[in-house]
Amino acid sequence: MNDLSSLAIILSGAVIAFDLVLRVVALLVIPRNRTPASGTAWLLTATIIPIFGFLLFLLIGSNHLPRQRRRKERAAALRIRGKAPTQHIEIGLHDAPAWFGEVVDLNQGMAGLPLVGGNDVHIEQDTEQALAQMVEAIDAARDRVHVEFYILAYDESTAEFFAALQRAAARGVTVRVLIDFWASRRVPGFAKTRRVLDSLGVHWAYMLPLEPLKGRFQRPDLRNHRKILTIDGEVGFTGSLNVIHPSYHKRRALRRGMRWIDIWTRFDGPVVAELDAVFATDWFIECDEEVLGESLPERFARDRHELRGPTLSQVVPSGPGYSRETNMQMFLSLLYQAEHHVQIVSPYFVPNEAMLYALANATSRNVIVDLYVSEWGDQMLVYHAQCSYYEQLLSMGVRIWRYHPPDLLHTKYVVVDGTVSALGSSNMDMRSFMLNMEVTVLLYGEPIAQRLEAIAADYRRCSTQLTLDEWSQRRWYQTMVDNVCRLTSALQ
Repeated sequence: MNDLSSLAIILSGAVIAFDLVLRVVALLVIPRNRTPASGTAWLLTATIIPIFGFLLFLLIGSNHLPRQRRRKERAAALRIRGKAPTQHIEIGLHDAPAWFGEVVDLNQGMAGLPLVGGNDVHIEQDTEQALAQMVEAIDAARDRVHVEFYILAYDESTAEFFAALQRAAARGVTVRVLIDFWASRRVPGFAKTRRVLDSLGVHWAYMLPLEPLKGRFQRPDLRNHRKILTIDGEVGFTGSLNVIHPSYHKRRALRRGMRWIDIWTRFDGPVVAELDAVFATDWFIECDEEVLGESLPERFARDRHELRGPTLSQVVPSGPGYSRETNMQMFLSLLYQAEHHVQIVSPYFVPNEAMLYALANATSRNVIVDLYVSEWGDQMLVYHAQCSYYEQLLSMGVRIWRYHPPDLLHTKYVVVDGTVSALGSSNMDMRSFMLNMEVTVLLYGEPIAQRLEAIAADYRRCSTQLTLDEWSQRRWYQTMVDNVCRLTSALQ
């Protein structure tokens, strides 16, 4: 045997040994503190593509934020929300179902924000009108404007929004702007947006910046998906809307005439202080600056009787900084407590086992469940993963309504029994539950629930109901693509 053959045998043995060690390490490391589905998906990835799969796991396998960031988040929460981990405000629930108080307590125990009454809530369906209302509110600002968006882009449809920020800054109003590091930068023409922001006289910063040389590094695909605007701590907005043209400047969308369909919600009343607190927490984490002069308990004590409307509201922030998936826990509770009818509007609906069990539980109790999604998708992996669940959902009795193309239904909300609702930035998929920072508002009040039900009725008129017979006739290769993409949804 020559030296070359010996070297080949040694190298082959080393590769086999390394592969074996890597698989054993993966078996010991990957399943730790993971759901069975997520652990199995990662192990399968590491088995099929051993070295690359394990490296991918090391890169995006953990949704934990850096320790320093977690410490800052806890510190900000103590300053803004008071020294107690939670606070309680006596609210008369009047005719609210008994279980509603349990959901409120669950949210408060996880996220630390109480239910507050006296809020006026207005929902806007038209994107142009929503932008106009924000401009009007910014033009009335006296002290501060806080802007936090997943995507903020300067274009012909948003130019007046940026101009309003500039006018506010020029008259001495403090304007602070937060945008997600990756999402906004991916939009065509972001260089112009950045130049405009620099010229406005506002303070702006990235959320979750990936800057290893500056010591700022976390899982690269973590996103701050929140959409918040508050003015003087008195007027607040949130919902599914990003500040960008409804086509998102995507070539495919422009070619097809696709527009994103959203809702945007204005709040007047005590709940605005909670939206402002979420912004203040994010600003403190990113900029090391405290921007609120009083804590939430102080604020609520000061304006306890400054009530603006009849709606009970509770802000529920969520994200990797929380020990539990607060938004998912709330949605599950609502599904388990529903008695008559649940309406779910979500552009990206990729349920986990817990969500499927909750839906099956609801339909088995003869609760009507309507799910509104888009017939077209803008994100291939998520869209096909979502499609892979349609047969199972239809079989359990969920009614699926697919919004007609070319528009994409981007709205996100839930209505339960015509009285309880929840709306905000959160989709119903594992990315929104485990990876994204989201904000959702739980609402109690028939007028708001009925308004959301009327919007769902509008969506239904622009949709076609999917049937099990129709779905079962799909081509085999379409089902195969859906199932493969379904596996990727578990890699969280």
